[in-house]
Amino acid sequence: MRRAFVCVFALALLAALPVAAATVHTVQNGIDVWHTAGDGSSFVNFDKNPIPKGFFCSKSAAFTGKVVLQGRPLSTGTPGELGGADTIVQRLDDATFDGSGVATTRVQLRALQLVSVSPLKTACGNFNVQVTLSGTQPTTNMKIIRETESSGRFEAPIAVQYKIAFLPTRVGAQALELVRSFTLAPAPNATWGTSPLAKSFSRQPTLLVDTNGDQIPDTYLPRTSGNFQAGWTPAWARALAERRQNKIYQNDQPIYACSEGSDPECHPEAQGIHCSTPCGAIY
Repeated sequence: MRRAFVCVFALALLAALPVAAATVHTVQNGIDVWHTAGDGSSFVNFDKNPIPKGFFCSKSAAFTGKVVLQGRPLSTGTPGELGGADTIVQRLDDATFDGSGVATTRVQLRALQLVSVSPLKTACGNFNVQVTLSGTQPTTNMKIIRETESSGRFEAPIAVQYKIAFLPTRVGAQALELVRSFTLAPAPNATWGTSPLAKSFSRQPTLLVDTNGDQIPDTYLPRTSGNFQAGWTPAWARALAERRQNKIYQNDQPIYACSEGSDPECHPEAQGIHCSTPCGAIY
């Protein structure tokens, strides 16, 4: 009887101990989802590559200023499925850590929808600015560094070929477009981790999303990885856990919370900068 009591007590004690995070050996391929705030931290700068004279109309001067951008939520097969997310980066390969705790994978920007915070004023009238992807995007390499069993940091330059649409606020005026490209430098504070709240950004194996900016979902993408959440921090995990505990849902469907408990990751480039915060799933 005494032996049985000791066994039961030992099992209860073990159950009460915190469960150690499982070591991540291979990061599964998948998507990382981001939100861009309209706080002035993200913009396109035309000082080094001006919009040419006469672009907007015959009397328009060359434009060398900057346009401040904010995210426009991506359209998905299930409306609102990604909340306020406006950017998706896909990790194309599984990435296995070597003996020094380093893994690599190819990454590709799959969706980007940004709009100007305010209209661009020109001698030819005012224009709302919209930035979306242009054609098939190039791939770059992501380096993932494991610093604990289930978290660390990563380095990922992002190559972008994008289209800037200038949409006139005056009815009947002509819309204009520019196509440009650059590579965003890696964010210096890019972190990753695992979270039981971020196993999937969809209850389905794939996610249908608008990738060309026409507001019509057109491409199926894989769900995010269960063992890799870009932008993870302890504060981020606590914020999502609190929302889950408080049962913050919408029509009994999952909500995807963006910009909670995580500092923005900023990717600078000579033509501008893109700062975004991760979006996490709440079930």
